Order: sequence, then C-alpha cells, then structure tokens
Amino acid sequence: MATIRDVAKLAGVGVGTASRVISGRGSVSTEAAERVRAAIRELEFRPSSIARSLSGQSLGAIGLFVQTLRGDFYRSILEAVDDELRAVHRHMVVVSGSNHGSDYDESIRALDFLMQRDCDGIVIIGHQLHDADILRLRDRNPRLAILNRRLEGMEDACFSVDHHRAGALAARTLLDHGHRRFGVMGGPSSAPDNTDRVQGFLDTLAAEDIDAASVPVIESNFAKDGGLRTMGQLLQRDPSITGVFCGNDDMAVGALTWLRDHDISVPRDMSVIGYDDVYTSAHTFPALTSIHIPMYEVAANAVRWLIEQCYGVSQPIERQFPVTVSMRDSVAMAPAQPRKPLRDTRYSASRPKL
Repeated sequence: MATIRDVAKLAGVGVGTASRVISGRGSVSTEAAERVRAAIRELEFRPSSIARSLSGQSLGAIGLFVQTLRGDFYRSILEAVDDELRAVHRHMVVVSGSNHGSDYDESIRALDFLMQRDCDGIVIIGHQLHDADILRLRDRNPRLAILNRRLEGMEDACFSVDHHRAGALAARTLLDHGHRRFGVMGGPSSAPDNTDRVQGFLDTLAAEDIDAASVPVIESNFAKDGGLRTMGQLLQRDPSITGVFCGNDDMAVGALTWLRDHDISVPRDMSVIGYDDVYTSAHTFPALTSIHIPMYEVAANAVRWLIEQCYGVSQPIERQFPVTVSMRDSVAMAPAQPRKPLRDTRYSASRPKL
C-alpha cells in the first residue's frame, strides 16, 4: 500500500508539500501540485480514510524527546517522526536532554515541558532516563512510544532492534576476517542498548574460546572526542589489538582520526567497525564498515503506533527490524605480521577539536 512518502518521492517533492496538496491546505506551486496528483494517480494512493478519521479533531502535536540534537543518528529519527506526522496533518514538538547542566536533570525538565504543553502523545529516546522515570511519565500521559529500550509492562509501546544480536554480528565480522585480538569502546553504561551490544560482542568471542576478560572494554561518550581518547587507551592496555569495535559511528570516526595521526593504517594494520551506519559512515576515509541499525524504520513504526493510540488511525505496523552489516573499507583480513611499536600513544590536547 502506497504511503504519502512514496507519493512525495515519485513526485520529487517533500512530504510536507505532498501533504499540502492532498489536504488542500497551504500554498504549493502549480507545477509541484500537478506532479503530486500524477504520483497519486500512478500509485493509486488513497488518503481519504485518514482524512475522515481526523476530520472531527483539531490539529494536535506529538512530542519528541531525544537525548541530543547533534549527530546523524538523531537526524534519521527526526526525519521519520516528521514524515509520519505530516502524513496525517500533525506536527511535532522537539526537546533534548543536553545542555550545560546535568544531562539527567535537563532530560527531566525537557519531558516536563512536553507534559505541560499537553502533547497528544510523546516519543522518547534517551539513555539518561531511568525506567522508573518513564513509568512515572506514563502515569501522567499513557500515550508514550519508547525507542531503543524494552520496559516490562510497556512491551507494546517499545520499539527497538535486537542490540545483542547486532553486537554479535560485529564480532562475527571481525572473526571472519581472521582477527583474534580485540578492543571495545562502548558508550555510556547507563544506556541499556549499549550494554546489550557490548555483551553480544563479548558473548560471540567467548563462543570462539576467546576469553572476554582478555578484551579491553573502555566506556566512552558516544562522541568523536571520546573515540579520539579511547583509541589510544585501548592500545595502551593491549598493543596487539588488530580489531576494534566502536559502540557508535561517531566514536569510530574519532578512532580513525587517532589511528591516522599515529601512522597506523586502516585497514592494513587495524580494522575498525562502527555501529548505527549513519549517513556519514560511507564518506569517512577509509569508508567505515558499520552495523546497520534501521532507526528510521524503528522510529516510523513507533509513530504509526502512537498515531493509532492518539487519533484512532490504523496503519500497518512492523515490530521486527533486522540488523545487517554494511561492509566498507575499514575492515580487512588481520595482518600477518605484528605492527611496529607506537611512536606515542598519548592524545595531544592541542589537536583541533572534531
């Protein structure tokens, strides 16, 4: 069944433009409107059922809480939420949990802001929040959709991938390329999805008789500067490492930068695998191999479910999201010979900030 996103793509316009043509609200150029109508005819798009379902209700808004607005990972979530809401003539109110103070305190204040604005429903993704915080929010507004975590008693509202399996796929990729000495830079231990992906990686190594205790695992911050710091720390702990698993792509970019600065060739001397497979992963140097997490699809289906709870509009909803590996240039066969000793494993604070 065609969606408004399909119509917009075929017509070569944005979802918002297609929505204005379908609803008859807002200005659109004559040429663009004609392309949208042609796409509607070709795809046999039927928007009338949604329009009828919403006709008796005033325009409302869905709140979106994200941990930060920085980075490509959150961009795909913002796009998915916006696309789905525009398809039913709704909009979003976005807040983040990052500021100059405590991220936890900022997160609670941001969510309280959404509650006070009487949003019809709220989408939440943020590792700073505790499960108890989300359960308290549910008592104030039961129409919540949760991304990237599982909560007992809220299974229908939770949308995520199998992060344990995704971490296992990262380990399998490096193992299949002959690597036996590994380092792991994880994200914050407060993030359940991070804990799952690291554990999946280590469990897969253990199944190949590689002692997980021998693998240095360093907690970092899901940011490029964290990757810069952590890469050197991993090699200080074990200079024989040939394969590094990074808990997200931003840290992997930092790791690639550190390795380049210290004359360690990727992938000849070191293989690096990231996580999330954000847009920029294909455009690093070398191009980053990454575990593909379909966050656009996860977020889109969460919003469809929330639209049904808030407005009674029934749409197809998926709950299984396969993870895959996007193979690029940063992973190769393990080197046959040990690397030369590092000239310096210290990170220079004078280096320009990423």
